Amino acid sequence: MDRRALLKALGVLGGTLLLTPGRLPAAPPGAGPMRRGEPFSYAALKGMARHFAGRPYHAHEKTLPKAIQALTWDHYQAIRYRPDHALWADRPGSDFQVQFFHMGLNFTTPVKIHEVIDGESHPVPYRTDLFDFSGTGVDAGQLPEGLGFAGFRLLHHSDWKRDVAAFLGASYFRATGASRQFGLSARGLAVNTALPEPEEFPEFTHFWFERTDHPDRVLVYAFLDSPSVTGAYRFTIDRVEGDVIMDVDTALYPRRPIERLGVAPLTSMYQIGENSRRVAWDWRPEIHDSDGLALHTGGGEWLWRPLVNPPQLRFNSYSDDNPRGFGLLQRDQDFDHYQDDGVFYERRPSLWVEPRGDWGKGAVQLVEIPTLDETFDNIVAFWRPDRPVQPGEEYLFGYRLSWTGRPPRPRLARCVATRTGLGGVIGQVREYFSWRFVVDFRGGPLSDGGLPDDVEVVPVIDASAGRVEITSARPLHQIDGYRAMFDVVPPEDDLAPINLRLFLKRKDNGEPLTETWIYQWSPPPLEQRDLRNPGHL
Repeated sequence: MDRRALLKALGVLGGTLLLTPGRLPAAPPGAGPMRRGEPFSYAALKGMARHFAGRPYHAHEKTLPKAIQALTWDHYQAIRYRPDHALWADRPGSDFQVQFFHMGLNFTTPVKIHEVIDGESHPVPYRTDLFDFSGTGVDAGQLPEGLGFAGFRLLHHSDWKRDVAAFLGASYFRATGASRQFGLSARGLAVNTALPEPEEFPEFTHFWFERTDHPDRVLVYAFLDSPSVTGAYRFTIDRVEGDVIMDVDTALYPRRPIERLGVAPLTSMYQIGENSRRVAWDWRPEIHDSDGLALHTGGGEWLWRPLVNPPQLRFNSYSDDNPRGFGLLQRDQDFDHYQDDGVFYERRPSLWVEPRGDWGKGAVQLVEIPTLDETFDNIVAFWRPDRPVQPGEEYLFGYRLSWTGRPPRPRLARCVATRTGLGGVIGQVREYFSWRFVVDFRGGPLSDGGLPDDVEVVPVIDASAGRVEITSARPLHQIDGYRAMFDVVPPEDDLAPINLRLFLKRKDNGEPLTETWIYQWSPPPLEQRDLRNPGHL
């Protein structure tokens, strides 16, 4: 794992994590899950979550030994879990092994670890001999037994040296695709993201691990706790053709009303892309873990929203009824577009959320936060249900998380690039300010041989404000697709963001040929609308 990716996995650089002071929820008082041989099931875990939702929240931050408190990032990274002590390392034929993260840095509250054997919970206690402290300056003999773990990493028999998933910090977790690269993160739950009040970060405080008879499958259970909500989670984790697939079942029990509940929250980074170059002082042409938000609506429409690095925080909400899927994707997988031979952004996995059951009405909500460099995770997306979240109620959600280098592809042509720049006609004096949008589509009916030669393709463009002009759609054989272009002339008396929609259709019968591209553009202030007319015109 590269340095930046490890930092993100440890929660040190995650932009959202930086908003918290490092407090982690305590283990539920008197929960008793550490007793050896106690019966365990997902139903019992839900009962535990419901029980503690009716009791006051008790935050607990453990005082770490001075030697651990003083660790630098490099010394903390040097703490190694001994591979021969991994959970299930001694079990013949095991497809998975589990190693644990040590406490330190921002991780000052232990999570309790258990193994489920024949329907019974057995504790996995912390011991100093599980870790190699050489090179850290820590005298393991001075550490107390029972100090506790901070999280875990999951390894697969295809490569015992590189983890395929990691759970560490609040309710954050990540997994890899076939490239074995980490990228964006997921969370168990988001509470009041992008509101004037401080965001709340629920924590996974207990984990249970259970082997299965199914090849390449493991079960992970988690208890979630926070001042506002408790939760029971079951992760059915499969390794499928190199990708990690997680089927998630969750039961949530609020302690108090929650204004903005974020289900299946995703967190990523976007600094520079072809459409957003506000902070483009780096030598690399693009820097991002994800380049767009994809939505497959309950009505069957495919939407693509390119991400941006905005000058101010942006919040957008896309209403839907029983969505079929959404995700933060890394569609651009061309090394030449990044030129980064250290972290290889083109290998970052996409993460697709596929709801199960009836999610009802709600909205996929997108938060874009300004960032000046790639060490700050500035993108958040999640599902917010319309149903009010009140204490005493149970909220059940099921969904599949697909961590993949092969993100879902709509039947229609998909957007593969978005570029923007000054509008107008080259070689002619610009009399007013406009901004150009260039959108490339590829695949589906637009690929070679997909359309008869006599079919005319036209763009369908909608703008919430301003005027659209100089529109076109023409074949782009270099990508085996089409390029749409248009200019937007913004109002002079309104600086509000302008929402744009675009798709291509056949002129003869109106049949859509592409997914729908959606975008939000903030016109610059009047004093910054430089026409940049050359002196010779």
